[in-house]
Amino acid sequence: MPMRIARWSCALLAAAAMAAAAQAPLRYPDARRSGQVDDYFGTKVADPYRWLEDTDAPETREWIAAENALTASYLAAVPQRAAIRARLDTLWNYARMGLPLRRQKTYFYTLNSGLQRQAPVYTQRAGNGETKLVLDPNALSADGTVALTAWSPSRNARYLAYAVSVSGSDWQEIRVRDLESGKDMGDTLHWAKFTDIAWTNDNRGFFYSRYAAPDSGNPLLVPSKGQKLYYHKLRTPQANDVLIWQRPDQPEWYVHGEVSDDGEFLILTINEGTSPKNRLYFMDLDDPGSPNVHAPIVRLIDRFDARYTFIDNAGDFFFISTDLNAPRGRIVLGNIDEGKRIAPRVLVPESADKLEDVQLIGGHLVANYLHDAHSVLRLFSINGRLEREIALPGLGTVSGLSGHPDENELLYTFTSYLRPATVYREDLKTLAASTFFEPKVTFDTARFETKQYFYKSKDGTRVPIFITAKRGLALDGTNPTLLYAYGGFDISQLPAFSPSRIAWLEMGGVYAVANIRGGGEYGEAWHEAGMLEKKQTVFDDFIAAAEYLVSEKYTSPARLAIQGGSNGGLLVGAVLTQRPDLCGVALPAVGVMDMLRYQKFTAGWGWKVEYGSSDDSAQFAYLIKYSPLQNIRAGTRYPATFITTGDHDDRVVPGHSFKFAAALQAAQAGTAPVLIEIDTKAGHGGGKPLDKVLDVTADQYAFTLRNLGMGAATP
Repeated sequence: MPMRIARWSCALLAAAAMAAAAQAPLRYPDARRSGQVDDYFGTKVADPYRWLEDTDAPETREWIAAENALTASYLAAVPQRAAIRARLDTLWNYARMGLPLRRQKTYFYTLNSGLQRQAPVYTQRAGNGETKLVLDPNALSADGTVALTAWSPSRNARYLAYAVSVSGSDWQEIRVRDLESGKDMGDTLHWAKFTDIAWTNDNRGFFYSRYAAPDSGNPLLVPSKGQKLYYHKLRTPQANDVLIWQRPDQPEWYVHGEVSDDGEFLILTINEGTSPKNRLYFMDLDDPGSPNVHAPIVRLIDRFDARYTFIDNAGDFFFISTDLNAPRGRIVLGNIDEGKRIAPRVLVPESADKLEDVQLIGGHLVANYLHDAHSVLRLFSINGRLEREIALPGLGTVSGLSGHPDENELLYTFTSYLRPATVYREDLKTLAASTFFEPKVTFDTARFETKQYFYKSKDGTRVPIFITAKRGLALDGTNPTLLYAYGGFDISQLPAFSPSRIAWLEMGGVYAVANIRGGGEYGEAWHEAGMLEKKQTVFDDFIAAAEYLVSEKYTSPARLAIQGGSNGGLLVGAVLTQRPDLCGVALPAVGVMDMLRYQKFTAGWGWKVEYGSSDDSAQFAYLIKYSPLQNIRAGTRYPATFITTGDHDDRVVPGHSFKFAAALQAAQAGTAPVLIEIDTKAGHGGGKPLDKVLDVTADQYAFTLRNLGMGAATP
């Protein structure tokens, strides 16, 4: 390890230890308590901070300013914060490429040169390697808060449709750039959200999903219901867009459209809220060169009984991955036969590993599996015969598969906790493999190692955990440890590289990720074991992970920090209220903290299939038992807690974090600080400018260093 890094990290730790010893109780901003009480099926529930749900009210803005001032003052007194922020700049300053997408002989990809706030889009010509900047989102705003949230090139590589959002909002505006002139066209589409952009093969238009414009109220808070699928023809006003699909009687359904690679079919995926179970419809566009967007929609699979994912087609034969009667997933082939559903034939049966993704590339089925929460890449013939396993660089994650059915080139990205995302290329015919892009970093990750272990949860279930730390770490129970998890919505937490975690490791920290239930690591059964009335299982798994780290002498409760965002913020909030003795620091970000009212705002209604709703008496009965806000108890010694959110978050509205912070500050019986940091031009996290990401990371680390009392251990 370079001596300058050793001196940097040891100095930070020594300063943190001294600062922790000198802490005194904080005086928190006044937060008015109202007499608001709600009646849920005969149970009276007080909600004294209801007024904080109105983000724009003068009283709320005054409270936000006071809380931010207190937090800024606290962090300013942590001397190592500036050094952490500077180190993060150094660690992040390397070029990073997104997975390329090929159109004709042109590759499209994002590439951040290092410290750019947003990643620009480039093209590269196959053969001569000529590169060109085609869209720089950093030029869209002075402070980087206008983010590029989606982009899709036309099939002939002539146009680029792209979506932008402002200040982290989920609302998107779709624009179109003519890549020959380098200028935007007049096409501007409003009120899009949670949408794909799917071009027809004639390059004259695309399908997208949007909502009606809100009638009144703050569009950041108004529930978004009634998503519709439209077709937009280039150079025409949005008012002329063709309505493809809507279900006014089912306002809580989502719809996504994609066009088959041959351009013959529009595929519609219909979901009920955020449930992974979906219906699968299609439209026969007839002639790819002149698609009929007015053709009837065929309801191929018209029930929410499983997940059905369209892979691709060979004429009227559809390749589909599904978990119907196969919780870990399998691949089937069905003949649509003019819309009459025929029992599909199983091509690739369910295996012991979870089927994560499948693409039809070069006449092969390329399948990405999860084996104990890390990727395994397998190649099957079009008839479902296993041909070989594609060797990966190690224990990590394949994030994306890119290619076309009639081309032999496969592109994929591989990453791990200690390997920056690298783009690999393989010719599926000649088996020639090469590196398309490899980041060049200046820091040394070889000083650290990642190990995977398994621990038993409260009910005896075997749960994986990844632990990354310096080589030769002494297991003496004194190591500062950061434990992260998510546990919901069928989302898997897989090995991935972050320069921010390298900073934590350099400071002598241990980083652990628990693959708890509620996620998708082992298929739908793993997910369902942590949803609805079984949500407590998620918290039990996380608590067991913390206890495992202590029992194996990686750390102790006083040296443990727990972290999670969004549904993971709910996880941290629930665990710190259930087990305030479990850790020394809690870092909940943009968390769902009020489980009795989340469904009343923006996209919250869509989570009812995951959580349940307080509108139902049986579901209210289990929600009230773990809802973080309602389970704060006065006179309890809570761990040092640093809450983060954004005032433009229109997914998990900031009122969740506001009310939780006010209630926790009022209830705190110990001297450990309870602080909240509210970014006043940010949302849920997507598209957040890099400098804002690094600012909040430095604040979280500075807070953690001070409150874990980290001594001068050598990394």
